[in-house]
Amino acid sequence: MAGGGFATSAGGGEFEAKITPIVIISCIMAATGGLMFGYDVGVSGGVTSMPPFLKKFFPAVYKKTVLEKEINSNYCKYDNQGLQLFTSSLYLAGLTSTFFASYTTRTLGRRLTMLIAGIFFIAGVIFNAAAQNLAMLIVGRILLGCGVGFANQAVPVFLSEIAPSRIRGALNILFQLNVTIGILFANLVNYGTNKIEGGWGWRLSLGLAGIPALLLTVGALLVVDTPNSLIERGRLDEGKAVLKKIRGTDNVEPEFLELVEASRVAKEVKHPFRNLLKRRNRPQLVISIALQIFQQFTGINAIMFYAPVLFNTLGFKNDASLYSAVITGAVNVLSTIVSIYTVDKLGRRMLLLEAGVQMFFSQLIIAILLGIKVTDHSSDLSKGYAIFVVIMVCTFVSAFAWSWGPLGWLIPSETFPLETRSAGQSVTVCVNLLFTFVIAQAFLSMLCHFKFGIFLFFSSWVLVMSAFVFFLVPETKNIPIEEMTERVWKQHWFWKKFIEDDYDNVDYPKKNKSNGYDSQFIISYIQESSVSFFFVKSLFKNFVYGRNNMDSFAAYRRL
Repeated sequence: MAGGGFATSAGGGEFEAKITPIVIISCIMAATGGLMFGYDVGVSGGVTSMPPFLKKFFPAVYKKTVLEKEINSNYCKYDNQGLQLFTSSLYLAGLTSTFFASYTTRTLGRRLTMLIAGIFFIAGVIFNAAAQNLAMLIVGRILLGCGVGFANQAVPVFLSEIAPSRIRGALNILFQLNVTIGILFANLVNYGTNKIEGGWGWRLSLGLAGIPALLLTVGALLVVDTPNSLIERGRLDEGKAVLKKIRGTDNVEPEFLELVEASRVAKEVKHPFRNLLKRRNRPQLVISIALQIFQQFTGINAIMFYAPVLFNTLGFKNDASLYSAVITGAVNVLSTIVSIYTVDKLGRRMLLLEAGVQMFFSQLIIAILLGIKVTDHSSDLSKGYAIFVVIMVCTFVSAFAWSWGPLGWLIPSETFPLETRSAGQSVTVCVNLLFTFVIAQAFLSMLCHFKFGIFLFFSSWVLVMSAFVFFLVPETKNIPIEEMTERVWKQHWFWKKFIEDDYDNVDYPKKNKSNGYDSQFIISYIQESSVSFFFVKSLFKNFVYGRNNMDSFAAYRRL
């Protein structure tokens, strides 16, 4: 059911935009890319704690965890580079594929890029479910990683572009919500398949990833591409028709003209990655990279990848460790729903800062508790302490799920201008997957060497990232994407000097004898400084009627 309303533009106008069924359905279908990503995150930790899976592919780990009664340290029984490679290879492949995904997102559109992701996912599921050896298993994970790279590139951009600005945050978080649902679904599947007699339950766990893979593929076939993407590729009439359809009104001319102008400016950029390094794009680039690094150094993926392994390390029995992982997965989903309802009301900064406090103290308490109760050779935690550890882990997970989880993707997707959006999203995904790979590959070894100190390591990073948010991350709620420069970056106490200094270097038009200003300089000035369509229109009128343009330029410089 469509809801009426307006999306306010920065220039004082209002873009009429109803919340139409086609927008909601398109966003739900697109966000299934997150469902696949989440399932891949959750399933790996579950199957790597199943004895039949370890016996077939990682006999050295099977020997330490099942056959040997005496081990050097409880914290080290899963320390195996091959086992970590099984998990991390997905993210290394995703890191590489995101560069190709940037090209397809820009030239083929967001919709076709999501379709390519779905095909990669399906191929990866087939290889993993039918794996007969470690090489086949790794190939399957690499194919899944390619799907992750393409999906994570296209889906957040698709969601940001198709949603009205006033609910952009909520709809964009559908991606992260589906990630959490995928993790929960994987944990439930692992809990069930672990009880299957015959030792083939891990195949079912890996094979059921085909469900979200098919949903994403079918969804990509059914959704419309975004008006931004269609206009960017020169399909103006189709872009305008889609804009009318998704906004639920024929009065889309102001928004359409702004998208056309943004596209015109974007086409002037021949090398988007090189342009990304320009001074005026420094704020978006620095914040996007920092958010991705910090997101991984909260420690969340270490917990979500290896939750069953972690709980098993702490002395939980196999079923109990999988059950505890299900509980944390459920908390993850519910907390992400909280973010959907609060992100466009409380704002991005408030959620990030509150979560920093909550994550810091929960990890500190876990570290103290494990330092006292879990030694190298302790057999298990008492029931009361075990429950308290799960509660603290859930407290940490809930804070992440309504803050750094969704906002780590939302903020970069809504801050880059159109001319660098695909390149910016590509860098965002690449950095995220690079540090996801690092954490996935290193966590079990870090757990072995740091022991309970691993939680102190991550909690210290939480302090650093909270300070970064407090001083350097501006509020972006309810601001149209194309107006971020004027309303966010030029108003920020630190970042404004990067924007203003860069634009101050542009030469202003020079006079000539005919109409007061040289037309070639004016065209150059317009292109360089990204002047709006309406300003161009004003200049054109003045030239046609022989008026002097001094007033127009004076008015522009006062903006």
